[in-house]
Amino acid sequence: MKSKNHTHKFEIKDCFYLNGNPFHIISGSIHYFRVVPQYWRDRLEKLRAMGCNTVETYVPWNLHEPHPGQFCFSGALDLVAFLKTAQEVGLYAIVRPSPYICGEWEFGGLPAWLLAEDGMKLRCSYPPFLNHVYSYYQQLLPLLVPLQIDHGGPVLMMQVENEYGAYGNETAYLTALRDNMRKNGITVPFITSDGPWGDYLSCGSLPGTLATANFGSNAAEQFPRLQKHTSGGPLMCTEFWIGWFDAWGDKAHHITDVNVCAHNLDEILKRGSVNIYMFHGGTNFGFTNGSNYYEHLQPDVTSYDYDAPLSEDGTITPKYRAFQKIIRQYAPLPDVNFSTQIEKKAYGTWNVKNAVSLFSVLKDISAPTTKPWPLCMEKLGQNFGYTMYSTDLMPDMPLEKIQLTGANDRAQIFFDQKHFLTLYDLELQKEYPVAPASVYSRLDILMENMGRVNYGPRMEHQRKGIDGAVLLNGHSHSSWQMYPLPMDANMASKIDFSKAYLSGTPAFYRIPFTVEEPCDTFLDLTGWGKGCVLLNNFNLGRFWQTGPQKRLYIPAPLLKQGENELILFETEGKAGTTVSLMDSPALD
Repeated sequence: MKSKNHTHKFEIKDCFYLNGNPFHIISGSIHYFRVVPQYWRDRLEKLRAMGCNTVETYVPWNLHEPHPGQFCFSGALDLVAFLKTAQEVGLYAIVRPSPYICGEWEFGGLPAWLLAEDGMKLRCSYPPFLNHVYSYYQQLLPLLVPLQIDHGGPVLMMQVENEYGAYGNETAYLTALRDNMRKNGITVPFITSDGPWGDYLSCGSLPGTLATANFGSNAAEQFPRLQKHTSGGPLMCTEFWIGWFDAWGDKAHHITDVNVCAHNLDEILKRGSVNIYMFHGGTNFGFTNGSNYYEHLQPDVTSYDYDAPLSEDGTITPKYRAFQKIIRQYAPLPDVNFSTQIEKKAYGTWNVKNAVSLFSVLKDISAPTTKPWPLCMEKLGQNFGYTMYSTDLMPDMPLEKIQLTGANDRAQIFFDQKHFLTLYDLELQKEYPVAPASVYSRLDILMENMGRVNYGPRMEHQRKGIDGAVLLNGHSHSSWQMYPLPMDANMASKIDFSKAYLSGTPAFYRIPFTVEEPCDTFLDLTGWGKGCVLLNNFNLGRFWQTGPQKRLYIPAPLLKQGENELILFETEGKAGTTVSLMDSPALD
């Protein structure tokens, strides 16, 4: 790659051309938002060393505009810095800034606050939706303009929308996105990408824009299907699926055969260009995992390892070496010196020092909204986490049955701070008896957003918490206090561990530990039920004894030399007395 001070010309004709010469795109996916920024250069160097000449990334709207009109493009979300680092390493870039990214990411990258608007229609030319997209693009696209290849930057091309043919067929919507991107200064070529099955390519393609395909095998069959939609243009697999993601409740971590994957990569490169999805998966920190929903809810785990050539913690795998051998047949392997020193370390076992019940600190850590009726999480201004719905019950009224309507995804019901029932997914659609009928003074319902669906027609029905009513003895109960619990740094700072601990209830557990030298490590949660973990007020993500993930990855930059603090929020009343920091992920 030439100096960033020199402009280049990238064209899509019968093949890809860079400065008038045919160009074979050999790309790998790295999502900057799934990797701590201190490790961006390491992951990009390893991509270049495998033989790739390009990096691909999505852009998550929901992180860059967490609340309407509030934008963030700095720190861990500094897309410009990521792309400049890629260029310094010798990589070109493909950017996919679609409003929707899928990616097993919460709500497919759409901001949850869209659902606070009644009547909202997603991924179509519905004016309120498009106006939000345009507002976002006015902030995002000017950052990308100087990074385009014809401005001296690394960006070769951009995507208009993502796998739209699996969702809709409104060409006017795709046209509106493309035209707005051009209006905001995007001059590089555009692509669309869809699965090569059924009518996906027909529905998702846009005249004048190169259609590409997403698949994991059988290039000899898939590329001829794609070729019908390229108008004589080059063939590209924009997502070559070389692994898969894990959902809570899966029997084991998903892996794919190394030799089969390498053979499929070879078959693609014989015929066209490729983007390996994922080269490095990274981590769904916090509550950023998405979900799939077919017959039932399938929320993704915190790790996005994806059985990628570069593991979640950046380890070079046998799949990496196998891919490197294939790629060297099509492009020279550069000599790359890895500049980031990364070590793994086990820090031993540490005891719980303090514990406090959620009920004891609820009013300290969250300011309630009071309404006669329940409000969904989105209308409370909350994107992620948990919400507690609390109410006083009528005196001397024996409670015989309870039902929640319009509730997602998981509910824990407490009468007078004692656990009564936990409901998950389809269980939320039923009415339940309270036997024997009893008189209670207080009802609390802890609702958890397990991750909004990121794919398919259920996306418009992803309001979390309680969006309907709580029926007691068949009638709608009124007068609610609703406490948002996003489990962020601000909330964590307000937890008073001197207050009462009630066993068998959702609670916070404080575990201080010390490290002499920060290294990568893995938090083992054997003996704990379900919840999330904050490390030095940074939300590492979810844990759940159901598996398959058993340990959470902790990158060294999240640790401090000296004393560190873990706060576990555990919801099931299944708490251990210790946690361990190990030197391996234990994926299988």
